[in-house]
Amino acid sequence: MATGPKKRPELMPLKLSCDQSDCEQGLHCFHESKKLAKQYGKKDRGSCQACGATLVDWERVQRRDSDDLAHTVNALKHESIRHHYWHTEIDQRAKNYAVRKGRDGLPHAVEKRLRSAVGTKHSRDGRQTPWTGSILYYAQHATACCCRKCIEYWHGIPQDQTLTDDQIGYFRDLCLHYIDERMPDLERAGRHVPGLRRTDKSD
Repeated sequence: MATGPKKRPELMPLKLSCDQSDCEQGLHCFHESKKLAKQYGKKDRGSCQACGATLVDWERVQRRDSDDLAHTVNALKHESIRHHYWHTEIDQRAKNYAVRKGRDGLPHAVEKRLRSAVGTKHSRDGRQTPWTGSILYYAQHATACCCRKCIEYWHGIPQDQTLTDDQIGYFRDLCLHYIDERMPDLERAGRHVPGLRRTDKSD
């Protein structure tokens, strides 16, 4: 009996969260929440909220020094959600966006994205940065400038404070550092890349 073409299996959505941790693998969680306090007990601010380990020099990180990005990046990689974005495969749509912009076009694109998404307190904070689809989203999640809650606990800027030009500039530098590390062969000038079909699961 003839049958139709096999349906492709549905892709499971990414199960990512700032509350994730795998402390035995060196992947921690510094995000304070009622859920984590109930699950693991109240931990000191700045410690891993699951195991209590103190792994980040918060005073140094929160100086937000563009000349000290390597130290900040190393600290970010201790957290499970950040580690994921520093090491996961970047989807094709996100790569294509970076290629179209090129290194020369990305600084403006990053700064524009930061101002619109996190420059002020966002009414949908925590939902304004998708998990995938643009290299800018990957960079924001990797560097904890994806929402105002993450900016507050990692970078020490209160949620109700409009970001200054200097702060936007620092986060731009941090995001560009991410792109440089993850896409080291990216050309300076942008170039045309054919768009992907919306039904293409490879992106």
